[in-house]
Amino acid sequence: MFTSPLSRAMRTAELAGLTGAKPDPDLLEWDYGGYEGLTAEQIREARPGWNLWRDGVIPGDADHPGEELAQVAARTDAVLDRIRPLLSEGDVAVVAHGHLARVLTVRRLGLDASASRLLGHPHPGTLSFLATEDGQPIISAWNVP
Repeated sequence: MFTSPLSRAMRTAELAGLTGAKPDPDLLEWDYGGYEGLTAEQIREARPGWNLWRDGVIPGDADHPGEELAQVAARTDAVLDRIRPLLSEGDVAVVAHGHLARVLTVRRLGLDASASRLLGHPHPGTLSFLATEDGQPIISAWNVP
């Protein structure tokens, strides 16, 4: 069991009964840089037509410098590298944040990180399941309440 080290993710893991989940800094949500704390609607007021997957984020301050999609993908790839050996022993639970979960999912499927835009945003407290079918990774459930 792995979780983002942010308290809201750790609390979600606890509420889900995932005691002993290991905090993993690579599961932190995308660093939105200068957009940190803003909604997509607020960003579009200043940048009409803005799309995170296409346009990315702008640099922020020292606490939130911002990340490019490739940097987020590199973090999820590192998580997947740690998880893969554990799958031979059973299931692995991951508690993460919305955009990062989408990137982790498409990277697990072997797709480019930009394919994350094709998945619906996971709602807080929902479950998604990744599995293997005929030797290929698949999404077996997405955004289940």
